[in-house]
Amino acid sequence: MNDLTHFSDSGRARIVDISEKRVTVRVATAAGILRMRTATLARIRANAIAKGNVLAVADVAAVMAAKQTPTIIPMCHAISLAGVEIAFEDVIERDAENCPGIRVVATVTSIGQTGVEMEALCAANVALLTIYDMCKAIDRGMRIESVQLLEKRGGKSGIWKRSVAS
Repeated sequence: MNDLTHFSDSGRARIVDISEKRVTVRVATAAGILRMRTATLARIRANAIAKGNVLAVADVAAVMAAKQTPTIIPMCHAISLAGVEIAFEDVIERDAENCPGIRVVATVTSIGQTGVEMEALCAANVALLTIYDMCKAIDRGMRIESVQLLEKRGGKSGIWKRSVAS
């Protein structure tokens, strides 16, 4: 038996058959940080970026990404999402380059037979990329870091939580 469920016993890639799985509420939360100059963060918070309200656009982009996950990740199932929540938090703690940042937290919920971890990770990544895109003209040195699954609930494996979240 192969432990990697996206590969058949002969080694071919495949979408996993979930027809025998129980329908449960599935929730996943992922997060990541975009580090930037202090002035960039201040302009985002003051809604003073020429392209518009950065966080509002990133919020919509994250929801769209969660909904489109199976179109960009080949072995993801097309699932019905019950909810997508996006939160933005200032990261005041400075990194080694003295940069603050914005932390994006994406929580995705579904009622179904497979989890929503990939949808949460896609949502967080696309929100971060959208902020970068909208601010790159004033701060090309921004860095995306620490994108990771924080928690998942539902299904046979139950609850999984990252023991140390960054």
